[in-house]
Amino acid sequence: MPINDANFIKEKIIKFLEKNGASLPVHIAKDAGMDMIFTSAFLSELISHQKIKVSNMKVGTSPVYFIPGNEKGIEKFIDYLGGKEREALILLKNKKFLEDSKQEPAIKIALRTMKDFANPFEKNGKLIWRYFLEEEKDYEADLKKFPKEPKVKESIKEHENIEEETKREKPKDKPLQKKKPAKRETKAKKQNNQNDEKFFNKVKEYLLNKGFEITDIISFNKKDLILKIKDNSEEKLVIAYNKRRITEKDILNAYKKSEEESLKYTILSMGEIPKKTKNLLEAAKKMNSIEKIG
Repeated sequence: MPINDANFIKEKIIKFLEKNGASLPVHIAKDAGMDMIFTSAFLSELISHQKIKVSNMKVGTSPVYFIPGNEKGIEKFIDYLGGKEREALILLKNKKFLEDSKQEPAIKIALRTMKDFANPFEKNGKLIWRYFLEEEKDYEADLKKFPKEPKVKESIKEHENIEEETKREKPKDKPLQKKKPAKRETKAKKQNNQNDEKFFNKVKEYLLNKGFEITDIISFNKKDLILKIKDNSEEKLVIAYNKRRITEKDILNAYKKSEEESLKYTILSMGEIPKKTKNLLEAAKKMNSIEKIG
């Protein structure tokens, strides 16, 4: 293809994105009058020269392309996010800023997967998430809109009376309760959160290495993780157990969940499957039916 023609096509793609905003490659290809292979090559070249940007999110298997500075345009693809991701995004969009430690595990994980919409930063030792259209500097201003409840003013005399009553009720030889257990509880909670994230990341890495695409987070807690994935365009259910040995009860629960979702399912565990369970599964595969004769 002549250089002039190549430059013309690049300009055409840029003008299309300027006019239409964030777009899928299929629409870009249609406007450019080319097939997807050639269009993808031009898009990759434009990205390498920082003329356009590409989203982390996928609509089906395709990312979204947009002009730098027009990031707001990807909002129109929010409905393509999975259930938990959409829930986390709506929460973040409404609140503008979210403190990570105050969110439930599934929301925490969803925020970490939405790199286009959720941007993290640290403030006073806390991890804060901001909606991608908000500025970090506006966090303090946002806090001031919701000030802490003012303390009730007391006169000096009232304060002295309260102090005297406190002294009478609490003798000097009885020291105040130490707060160390609460500190240990906070550390334990932080450790649990880290373990939860480690478990999720291990499952996510395993699935991505297998070539699966995570489409939704159905539920997540310290015991198990339930995801929807795409395997060669077929949607399936993944139930991952955060323990070394899975039981027959775990398998039955996974089966029930797959029936609710009307999907085939895969079970993941952190350890080897017990020999007894493995033998039972192998036997069930070859069994045609169980029939009553009496």
